[in-house]
Amino acid sequence: MAVSGTAQFERFFRSVGSIDVDKDDLKRFHDFIDEKIDDVALAGWITAKWNGRDVVEPPDLPITKGVQERIREFDKLEEAPEILPLLRQMSRRPPDVTFSEEAEERLVHLYGGLSVALARTFRVVDPETANPSTEHWDRAFQLFRLLM
Repeated sequence: MAVSGTAQFERFFRSVGSIDVDKDDLKRFHDFIDEKIDDVALAGWITAKWNGRDVVEPPDLPITKGVQERIREFDKLEEAPEILPLLRQMSRRPPDVTFSEEAEERLVHLYGGLSVALARTFRVVDPETANPSTEHWDRAFQLFRLLM
């Protein structure tokens, strides 16, 4: 599957994480976004159900302080206006979860924040990397899976 906005995402990762990515990396990134959408949707759905609702609202979404900070950083990025529509387009929605319009919009910014965090994770995993390998991606994903 081709990832739309390849050039924009390449610039984004270079700007935010000082790393170079290729089309295979962007496929991994897309799969990561899909996985996190499922995780956030499930957690948000459970919270909404606990609160007697069928529709997930923004407060139902599990957003930590660190991710909130990355969202704010993302929103201030020069690349954000160019990346937001791409994230909106590429982010699938789980079929069994209904989000309010506000939650839908919050999700797009959440994935922008997660994208910032992911791009910066590679320098934590290996400070010398400029072009992450499959092993770097796997390690970064392991870190996110431990926390999300």
